[in-house]
Amino acid sequence: MSISDSQRRPLVVGIGGTTRAASSTERALAFALRGAEDAGARTQWLGGTFLHTLPHYAPEDPVRTDAQLELIEAVRAADAVIIATPGYHGGVSGLVKNALDTLEELRADKRPYLDGRAVGCIVTAYGWQAAGSVLTSLRSIVHALRGWPTPFGAGINTLETRFESAQQCSDAKVAEQLATVGRQAAQFALAFGGQGQGQGQEHYAAPLAGALNSAGGAPAANAPRTEKRLSLAV
Repeated sequence: MSISDSQRRPLVVGIGGTTRAASSTERALAFALRGAEDAGARTQWLGGTFLHTLPHYAPEDPVRTDAQLELIEAVRAADAVIIATPGYHGGVSGLVKNALDTLEELRADKRPYLDGRAVGCIVTAYGWQAAGSVLTSLRSIVHALRGWPTPFGAGINTLETRFESAQQCSDAKVAEQLATVGRQAAQFALAFGGQGQGQGQEHYAAPLAGALNSAGGAPAANAPRTEKRLSLAV
């Protein structure tokens, strides 16, 4: 596949940030998205300012805001996703979790939730304990949404690493780790030729499993899941 054709290049959507402009989480996400672009992908960035406009997701409410629809359509079109969250009190931030809850609107799609998509995971935290535990939690959320976490996930201790700007990081190794997350997300999408949009699960589940295995990662399951929908409403 020639990646010079923008219509065939895979789309990697970045979701993450905080309520604070130019946060470390947002800047870390920017590094990862550049890594995806370097690997041949198109990217779309949904940062903290955008996420802050999302109302609390209420599955019983049939009306969706323009911001919610923008998020839903972006992920629906995505061939891969990168999620970046700060670690707050041992968990994913409410801002990011609310965005992920909104993906319940994809439940009836041919690719429900994050199904068939490689998902890069990034966590920023003020200490190693939170970075590690929240990265594990974020990967579990991705599995619950039927996504495929990339083999490499980045946990960043902001006590030691500083992002002076969206282009400058105090630690070159951390910058490379973030680029690796983006490259892996793009490479798995490229393995499909950006053909995930609108396809049934049987089209892509086996190729993605093969791509993850060849990269040294283990998929969540060896066979496609057959259930069609879940619901947040209880």
